[in-house]
Amino acid sequence: MKKKILIVFGTRPEAIKMAPLVKEFKRKPNIYNTKVCITAQHREMLDQVLNFFAIKSDFDLNLMKPNQNLYSLTSEIIIKLKPILELFGPDFIFVHGDTTTAMAASIAGFYSGAKVCHIEAGLRTFDMNSPFPEEMNRSIISVTSSFHFAPTLTSKNNLLKENKKEEDIIVTGNTVIDSLLYSVDRVKSNFDDPEINFLKDKINTQKKIILVTGHRRENHGEGFNNICKALKQIANENEDCQILYPVHLNPNVQKPVYKYLNNVSNILLLSPLSYPAFVWLMEKSYLILTDSGGIQEEAPSLGKPVLVMRDNTERPEAIASGTVILVGTNMNVIVEQTNNLLRDKKKYDSMSLLHNPYGDGNACKKIIDHIMTI
Repeated sequence: MKKKILIVFGTRPEAIKMAPLVKEFKRKPNIYNTKVCITAQHREMLDQVLNFFAIKSDFDLNLMKPNQNLYSLTSEIIIKLKPILELFGPDFIFVHGDTTTAMAASIAGFYSGAKVCHIEAGLRTFDMNSPFPEEMNRSIISVTSSFHFAPTLTSKNNLLKENKKEEDIIVTGNTVIDSLLYSVDRVKSNFDDPEINFLKDKINTQKKIILVTGHRRENHGEGFNNICKALKQIANENEDCQILYPVHLNPNVQKPVYKYLNNVSNILLLSPLSYPAFVWLMEKSYLILTDSGGIQEEAPSLGKPVLVMRDNTERPEAIASGTVILVGTNMNVIVEQTNNLLRDKKKYDSMSLLHNPYGDGNACKKIIDHIMTI
C-alpha cells in the first residue's frame, strides 16, 4: 500500500526549501501518494515560488489577511487542517523550519496520529525571544515530531541534549542547497524573467555588488536605524560598490530604509524580488549583508561571504566554518567588517573559498531514503 505523504508550508522560505522534496516524492508515485497543503501565510511571494518550481497545491487554506496576528493565524491553521487530515489520513506530515505554519501544522499532525517529520530540525539560539517567535516554534515542533531531519551534526547534538532518540535523528544537509543548485542552473540556462531583465539594466557590473536583505522583528526600531546608517556610510566611503536592497514590505522596515537611503546615488532600493531573480542577484553579488537565516546557508555554495546583522544565530556552523561573520546591528561593526571585505582581497578569498557546512545538494534523497525504511 502506498504511504500517504502530506507536505505543509505557508511562506516563501518554506516553499523554496520544500519544493525539491515535493518533486522528489512526486517522482515515486507507485510508492507514495503525495499531497501538498499550503496555508498561504504569505500569498503572492509563495505563489511565485510554486510557479517557478511548477508545483500545484492540493489544499489551499488561503489564510493571509491584513493585520494578521500570531493568535489568529495559529488557531486558524490548526482548525482548518483538521478536515484535511481527516479526509486524506496521511501517514507522514512534513513541516519545515520555524514558521507559525510549521508549528501549528505539527500540532495538528500530532493530534491526527500522523508521524510528524521536521525538516531543518535542531537549530537553536537558546534564547526563546530571539528570533521571536521562531525559536519557540522550533522547540514545539521538536516535541511533536517523530523524525528529525537535521541539517548538521550541531543540530543533531542539540536534539540529543533534549533527549530525542538518536535513531530518530537523521543528518541530511539542508534542502535549501538542493533548491539553490537547481535554481542557479535554471536561471543560467536562457531563463526569461522580466525581473532579471530589469536587474540587468540596473546593476553596474563595473562595481562590486553588495546585496542587502533585512526584515527580522527583533531589529525593528533602533536596530534598523543603525543598519541604514551603516549602509549609507558604506556607500559614501566606497564609490566602487553598488548596494542593492530589496526592501521588505513591512512598514517597520520601509520607513527607516526610505528615510536614510532613498537618495544615495550608489544604493538601489528595490521591491521584493521573486526567488529566481533573487538567486540571480545573489550569484552576481560580491558579498551579502542580511538578517535572514536561509541566506546564511545558500550564499556559501555560491562563494559569497555573508555578514549577519543579528546578535545571535541558530546557524553557528556557518560562523565556525568562517563563511559568515556575525555583526549585529552595531553601525560601526557593520561598516568595519564590510570595508574589510571590500578592501582586503586575502580576507575576502579566505571566506569565499570555504566549504559550505550545510550540505551538497542531496538532502532530499537522504530524507526519502530514510522514509523508505519505515
